Amino acid sequence: MNGTNRINIKKGMRVSVVIKADQQSGKLTEGIVKDILTNSSVHPHGIKVRLESGHIGRVKEIKA
Repeated sequence: MNGTNRINIKKGMRVSVVIKADQQSGKLTEGIVKDILTNSSVHPHGIKVRLESGHIGRVKEIKA
């Protein structure tokens, strides 16, 4: 699943995100969703979340 639809993302899920500093390289950071920050139901670049580690980024992959 991809991270562009808010309905697919729930608190406590393991996801891979791209944080702001890594947008050029596309490096993914994996973690657990603490908060969902995007209010709209869909975002073309990925739903923005805060991970339990404190990192904020856009979801690129949802782990099973």
